[in-house]
Amino acid sequence: MINVIFPDGATRQYANGITGSELVESISKSLAKKTVAMRVNGELSDLSDELFDGAKIEFILRDDEAALELIRHDCAHVLAEAVQELWPDTQVTIGPVIENGFYYDFARDEPFSMEDLDKIEKRMRQIIERGAEFTKEIWSREKAKQVFATKGEHYKVELIDAIAEGESVKIYKQGQWFDLCRGPHMRSTKDIGQAFKLIKVAGAYWRGDSNNAMLSRIYGTAWAKQKQLDDYLHMLEEAEKRDHRKLGRELDLFHFQEEAMGSVFWHPNGHIIYNALEQYIRRKVSAADYKEIKTPELIDIKLWKKSGHWAKFRENMFVVPDEVPSMENDAPILSGDAKLMALKPMNCPAHVQIFNQGIKSYRDLPLRYAEFGCCHRNEAHGALHGLMRVRQMTQDDGHIFCTAEQIKSETENFCDLLDSIYHELGFDEVNILLATRPKVRAGSDEVWDLAEKSLSEALSSTGREFKIIEGEGAFYGPKLEFHLKDAIGRTWQCGTLQLDFVLPERLEASYIDKDSKRQTPVMLHRAILGSLERFIGILIENHAGRMPMWLAPTQVVVAPITSDIDDYAIKVVEQLKANNIRAISDLRSEKINYKVREHSHAKVPAIFVVGKREAEENTVSIRRLGSQGQSVMALKEAINNIVKEAQPPDLKNL
Repeated sequence: MINVIFPDGATRQYANGITGSELVESISKSLAKKTVAMRVNGELSDLSDELFDGAKIEFILRDDEAALELIRHDCAHVLAEAVQELWPDTQVTIGPVIENGFYYDFARDEPFSMEDLDKIEKRMRQIIERGAEFTKEIWSREKAKQVFATKGEHYKVELIDAIAEGESVKIYKQGQWFDLCRGPHMRSTKDIGQAFKLIKVAGAYWRGDSNNAMLSRIYGTAWAKQKQLDDYLHMLEEAEKRDHRKLGRELDLFHFQEEAMGSVFWHPNGHIIYNALEQYIRRKVSAADYKEIKTPELIDIKLWKKSGHWAKFRENMFVVPDEVPSMENDAPILSGDAKLMALKPMNCPAHVQIFNQGIKSYRDLPLRYAEFGCCHRNEAHGALHGLMRVRQMTQDDGHIFCTAEQIKSETENFCDLLDSIYHELGFDEVNILLATRPKVRAGSDEVWDLAEKSLSEALSSTGREFKIIEGEGAFYGPKLEFHLKDAIGRTWQCGTLQLDFVLPERLEASYIDKDSKRQTPVMLHRAILGSLERFIGILIENHAGRMPMWLAPTQVVVAPITSDIDDYAIKVVEQLKANNIRAISDLRSEKINYKVREHSHAKVPAIFVVGKREAEENTVSIRRLGSQGQSVMALKEAINNIVKEAQPPDLKNL
């Protein structure tokens, strides 16, 4: 007999060799119908697995959140089976679960097209309805390699070779079709349901290496219920409409080009948004007693080696010599005296250099530095994505040098500042994650124990809820991640606060304590927006291009109905500009409806339409973006209202 422990702590005895499915059947037939998998000692497992003495068991129902990953995993297997039924010569490679769905990579002579997806989906639905059971077999490495080699599945043979010696080779079958897989799976294909959709096709290199063969990737999404799928597909439609790259072109905000891959060309309209956002953050951090600094972009690699970034980020750094004495065949020849310099990928080591100038006393702490630092990271070409993933970025970076006793108050102050900024920018739903030590890290376990304890206690003292994510911290310390939710429910990780005992010691930062002894300060790395480029992309998509008045490149267009009102329109624009409103006149000989439609498409918040009556009465007819109606108002009152609305959020109540 074996003892099995249930979630409520109760222990019951069962016969040796009992499986999860047999156990749940013995408890309740209705429970068994809903159960698709189980957790044994915290690990997801197949229901068909035999239980052992002391096993802590938890049943996973199909509607449980934990089942969603299994639904997507199983759906990927069905996708692969459907493809091979339709195109038998296709090789299957890997098909992992990803956020909101799954993908599978296939090797075939002709890549899949979007037209193929409907055919594949139809076959998938047929396979699911067959209800074939998922069964697990353990094969020897030799058998597995032989079987897949015979089938012409050479990628699977390579995957088997990569399995560590002594580790079992698991094969999962669904009817006659089978695949190499770690598992687990649900009971049968019917557990997947019909709430899935194939979304797109793409190319992908085998193992992500451009030196390898190009595979054909199919992306899909799967959910427990149809409504969840419908909501997600609606969100995708909205996201496509709001794509900042499309809106950036339409609104003439920015562009990218091959000669400066991953770097933004800001157009006048986009640079207005950029400057307004930067000036807003500058005012906010100045009011929070940060001292703004500016540090070099090009720094000798010896500093990066000393800080530890060279070992960690070398592949993502742009490195250049500090002199090129001659060229041969268009290649530089370096002298023995040439130094290697690196464009900074982050600002922290440079901030320590400023802290190190002069002797610091405990009375100087906390010392808060802020910088709009231009950083460069050598991101892979395929990873670049508009403003969201760039090579050159400006970070609203900051570093706080403080004592251990000040960690708590500085964490609270930062969280309050961040909440204030996010609220003023229109983001009120923020989730906080505490990321703990990664496998590869600097500093001893004792230092990490102290850092994680200090940051956790500091955050807890603020009364804010948070979740812990294991192993996702920075290489020098644990960090808080602040994830905000946008208008269509997507989350974005923007703000961060990292507690660091390591870097200040490596870079020999010190202060004199009250006993006249030299001490190493604690360093808090913090960002609120992250990169300005990425946050502007988020703002564009959050507002669907309809920027709030204070960020709108053009705040008011004055459009005369006929050309004989041009002088009045020009006068209105002059008065708006005198009140620091970004206004232009549209004096083209076009019909007024055409002008209104064009400027509405350009997302201008307010259009002042003026005709003979408005000119005579010194009024304007106001049309607001998104509204079908209009209102007539005295010019002075209209300007006063626009001035109030155009105030940045931090200045509205001053």
